[in-house]
Amino acid sequence: MKHYKLLRNTLLCGALLGALLNAQGAFALDTVEPGNLTIAFTGDMPGTGYQDSKMVGYDGEILQQISEKLGLKVKPALMEWSGTIASVQAKRVDVMAGTMGWTEQRSKIMSLSDPIHYFKNGITQTDKTEWHSLNDLEGKKVGTITGFSFIPELRKINGTQVSLYDTSDAAVRDLIAGRVDAVIGDPPVMQYAISRNPQWHLHFNAFTDNNPDFPLLTGLGQVVFGLNKDNPALVAAFNAEIQKLWKSCELRQIGSRYGLTQDVWFIPDGKNVRPGIDRPADWQLPSCK
Repeated sequence: MKHYKLLRNTLLCGALLGALLNAQGAFALDTVEPGNLTIAFTGDMPGTGYQDSKMVGYDGEILQQISEKLGLKVKPALMEWSGTIASVQAKRVDVMAGTMGWTEQRSKIMSLSDPIHYFKNGITQTDKTEWHSLNDLEGKKVGTITGFSFIPELRKINGTQVSLYDTSDAAVRDLIAGRVDAVIGDPPVMQYAISRNPQWHLHFNAFTDNNPDFPLLTGLGQVVFGLNKDNPALVAAFNAEIQKLWKSCELRQIGSRYGLTQDVWFIPDGKNVRPGIDRPADWQLPSCK
């Protein structure tokens, strides 16, 4: 009888442990704090925010869903952008978010997730124009934000007068006032602001150029999450959940809540630069048509 009870208890404990391990893999995943997903984010919308004990924003909603699917509780870590990457590297957080674009340099210091949406830089303009190419900006007054990496390319456009601003708000105000003809800003931020303020009578057109001489202005961008390279299991779990969101096209539904309604956000139009760098040679960009 004792042997029977021992065997029964052993089987019962094993079954319970197996159930726990299979509960979305939560206990199988190594995180900074067991059972929690610690997220570094800046709080800049439409990318990330935290409200009513949940992540909000486009990036934020996706992170909230992933954490729930993996059986992990979100632990927010609000910080300046400059601290997010260092926090991932130091293993103080599990993941960083905030409309971060993929770059080869970043892929060397972090594991970068599959894309959660795409972007191309573009032209924020009044409803009186329908510009979408580099040529359209020739001879125009164009505002942009100090520190953007594409500014040297912008200055190369024939006859363009570039005005630098400290904030997107200041640049948009001058566009509305007619002091500049167009603004080249952060695409999701521009689209989100426009969607919330129809009285501005502004719209955003992504560049239709794919000009190799202007790769930063016209190349295809991928918005990704950053995770520590020493945690491949968590990276794999993230990518698996992101792929499910692509297949169901739920990313479009999330995007629509933040003004990301155009195909440019969800259908890649441009060169796939990641194969051979941080993806296999046959890796394809996901799409939601």
